[in-house]
This record gives sequence, C-alpha cells and structure tokens, in this order.
Amino acid sequence: MTYFVKSDSIVRRIWGDADVILLVFAGSAAEFALNKAVDWLFFTGKLPADPIARLFSTVRYAQEIVFAPAEKARQAISRMGAVHSGVENKRGYAIPDCAYRDVLYMLIDYSERAYTLLHQPLSPEEQTELFQVFRAVGAGMGVPNLPTTYTDWKTDRQFHLDHDLERSQFTDRLFQRYREQLGNWRYNLLLQAMAVLVPEVVHYRLSLPEKPLLAKTIGLYRLLNGLGLRSVVQRVLLPTEYLDQIRGLDKA
Repeated sequence: MTYFVKSDSIVRRIWGDADVILLVFAGSAAEFALNKAVDWLFFTGKLPADPIARLFSTVRYAQEIVFAPAEKARQAISRMGAVHSGVENKRGYAIPDCAYRDVLYMLIDYSERAYTLLHQPLSPEEQTELFQVFRAVGAGMGVPNLPTTYTDWKTDRQFHLDHDLERSQFTDRLFQRYREQLGNWRYNLLLQAMAVLVPEVVHYRLSLPEKPLLAKTIGLYRLLNGLGLRSVVQRVLLPTEYLDQIRGLDKA
C-alpha cells in the first residue's frame, strides 16, 4: 500500500510525538494570534471559544494525512479545502492566499523548531522532506505560489514574518482565552514555551519572556524522558482533563 508519507519519514517521527506536537502548536498559537488574517478565526468562533479543542481537531487532520494511505490522505486534504471554502462562502469573500501560506509555513517551521528543541536538529535531507510533505498538502488545497525548494521557502518564510504580522485586539483576546482555559501557571508555562520557539519578530511583538526558564530545563526533560518518567512529567505539566487525548497523539 502506498502512503502519503513514507513509514521512516522524519515527518512521521515529528507528528507521532505528543510532546513535539504540543510545542508545534504552542509556537503556532503565538504567531497566528499576530497574523493579519486572524479575524477569520473569530468569524467561525471555534478557536476563540475553545482553543484546546481546536488544537486536537487540527492535529487529527494532520495525523490523518501523515499516517494515512495516499488516497485517504488526499481525501482529508480535500475536506480541509472544502471546509475553508464553506467559511469563505458564508462570509462572502475569500481568505487571502497569503494566510494559507502563513499557516502552512508555521507548520513547517515549528515542526522543525520543536523537534530540534526536544530531540536533535534536522539534517538537510530531513528539512527537505519536511518541506516537501507540507508543500504537497498546500498544493492539494490549491494554495498558489508555493516555493519549490526548502531554501526558497526559508526566504519566503522570512518575507511573511516581516509583512503579515501585527498585534491587534484579536491577539489580546486570544491570549486571554489561553489564560482562561489553562489557568495562570500553565498559561505562564505556555508563554515560556512560546519564548523558546518563536522567531525574533514574533517574540518582540508579543513581549514574551526574555530569559525563559524553560530554555534551561530542556535537558532535564530529556533526562526524565530517558528514565521513563515522561508520563509523570506530562501529568504535572498538562491539564489533567486533556491528558488522555494528549497521550493519544503518540503514534508508535
């Protein structure tokens, strides 16, 4: 059987690791709150109403693509495109093409940043593979003007960071929802995770912690993980009502 992503792919290692996935979405939650197209999330109301539930629904789509046979993956990509088209029809105009690219670029960038932080840097071959998989997802959704190489993507990624971000009322409303859902100390942990992950421009616009304590404890995480204490760490750090769903993100 042919799969959309081959079984030994770095993309499967990234998107089969619950801890890495949570960091991917920590970074994305920071950056997309600054995106000039973030008002689209408030049109449907789903993300502001329940950011954590939205995270799980997004991960389910991503994992369905990454771990599914090629045809089922293409069907999932088509469903994503149809969902967005439905939202566009209700609102009466199209989501900007740059917004689609921004989200796609976030998934590529934070996949690499999160895996590097928790495990090790990607090789050039793995960087290319990660880029190509998500480029194929974007192409399947009809996103235009996608770069064709990892190097070109890095250039376009920086262009988007320089031109598509601004702090707005939507930014602050989203961060208030993060705090309400997580509680104060887990919200502060989220800010620490964002601070060690995001590019400088995102860090600056959100006024994230300058010297995040989390950056100094990653080695401790690796040690505890190596000692088989990962589940204990998760229970301490993560909301208990979502713990089973979070652990369900792990794919052997």
